[in-house]
Amino acid sequence: MKQDITQRLKDEHQLILRMLALLEKNARLTEEGSFKNYQFYLDGVDFIRNYADRFHHAKEEDVLFEALVANGMPRENSPVAAMLMEHDLGRSYVKGMEEAATRALKGEAGQEEAIVANARGYLDLLREHIAKEDDILYPLAERILPEGVRHGIVAGYQKAEQKSETGFEEHYRSVVEKYERG
Repeated sequence: MKQDITQRLKDEHQLILRMLALLEKNARLTEEGSFKNYQFYLDGVDFIRNYADRFHHAKEEDVLFEALVANGMPRENSPVAAMLMEHDLGRSYVKGMEEAATRALKGEAGQEEAIVANARGYLDLLREHIAKEDDILYPLAERILPEGVRHGIVAGYQKAEQKSETGFEEHYRSVVEKYERG
């Protein structure tokens, strides 16, 4: 049996999806005018940038996607290229959400529309993105990547994780849990 190289990434997707559910709920409440905790959006930006992007996407981009390319998948006009493009698009939504939430926290009126639009843009993009990875790209990787490269992929994930400080994952899990509790 081949060594699994995608379950860890799927597990990380579960925490990211929980943050997306919070973004969806709070964007709806912000749009209705009943949610004014703009710090939530900045905490969401911090989660996305550090957990989803630097921690999770780094493993995909620097380890899994590189292994796919090294084993015959084209870098351009391929699933890898599409995933990288979506990672970049997601970063632009996060930047827009951060800018609007920062202005709102400073008391600048009328930022709700930009916060909501960027939050929804990001969460819609990322939900579809995660579904493509979990349902198409990861199963493809499991099928095509030979056993001989799998240990190196897992070692690459571990090396990427070691760049994070002790308690990193627990911190971001607790951020999500705090907002889930309300």
